[in-house]
Amino acid sequence: METCGTPARRRHQERGAALLEAAFTIPLLLLVAIGIFEFGRAYQTWQVLTNAAREGARMAVLPDPTEGKAEARALAYMKSGLLDKAEAAAITVNRNDSFEVNGSNVSASRVTIDYPFSFIVLGPVVQLVVPGSGLGGDLTMRAEAVMRNENAI
Repeated sequence: METCGTPARRRHQERGAALLEAAFTIPLLLLVAIGIFEFGRAYQTWQVLTNAAREGARMAVLPDPTEGKAEARALAYMKSGLLDKAEAAAITVNRNDSFEVNGSNVSASRVTIDYPFSFIVLGPVVQLVVPGSGLGGDLTMRAEAVMRNENAI
């Protein structure tokens, strides 16, 4: 019958195993945690953009709209939502849009916002892992809102 040795000898043979396991698992756990935070921030940004498009559409559907008022309202909402690149967003207002309701076309206004979103940590990590691929750069988020014009009853 062969024995593996005394308990002290077995511990000596497994001395670096815990350190090696930690070296593999800690970076993976950090990457998962950072991914959760980053995608949560992306979702929050998308929610602010969606609400900003709605706010802009509410201004655009008013009778006799002032030029630039819908864009200014959407931009103000994005700034109050603490979006750091709000000035870089492309806000498009189309007051001559339409959609169908019960078989008839209805005059509408459409507000579209394109926002350059970038991941703070995951973007640079992807660029390190896959250099020169173009991955990890800015992602363009789009939010749209369509509302019926108030003067078209």
